[in-house]
Amino acid sequence: MVSVSNTSAISMCNAAVDAVDLGSTDPNATLVFYSGTPPANVDAALAGNTVLAELEMSIPAFGAAVDISPGARATASAIADDTAANATGTATFARILDRDNVPQLQLTVGTSGTEIIVNTVSFVAGALVEVTSLTITMPEV
Repeated sequence: MVSVSNTSAISMCNAAVDAVDLGSTDPNATLVFYSGTPPANVDAALAGNTVLAELEMSIPAFGAAVDISPGARATASAIADDTAANATGTATFARILDRDNVPQLQLTVGTSGTEIIVNTVSFVAGALVEVTSLTITMPEV
């Protein structure tokens, strides 16, 4: 098993979150919520997943990673609300697409204990969707 130092965990966390600001097609990265079974990883294709909501992230999308010893954590900058959700369904995961619409991060969604905290995972088409918090944690193992 690979073990990384705390300094490396901070650097790795920064590299992961900085990747969402790459590209030039769109002005901002996009946070997309999906229903259905999450793919095995962010590089795996979607399979029967429905886009429930799309929220625009700030530039930069995240602040610098901080030492949480052990590990590092980056917190998202402001995320614009989606004032009209795309579809009705239960949010089971989300992806952050960079400015060229390439998936960079795949995250868990819930009302607590997940990377993305929302007030409800039951999204309704046309309704408001807002994120309470979004953090990325890089473990020091």
